Amino acid sequence: MNACDRSPVNSINMKRAFLLLIGVGLLVVGCAIEIGNRPADKDTLGQQLVDLKKAKDSGALSDSEYEAQKSKLLGVK
Repeated sequence: MNACDRSPVNSINMKRAFLLLIGVGLLVVGCAIEIGNRPADKDTLGQQLVDLKKAKDSGALSDSEYEAQKSKLLGVK
């Protein structure tokens, strides 16, 4: 079969199928890129509390600052 034997309908359907394939491919690539660009998961609550305690022990936070941040992490008002 040569190019002259193809009907216009088949040609249009092939173009649509090709464009659909390209669109799906771009969608998959876009999702893969987005997943790769996500920041790492946040530290666990336990790790945040340990880090907060280290900051207090090193003198970076006062006792009141430490207690305020700890309450904020624990959801205490």
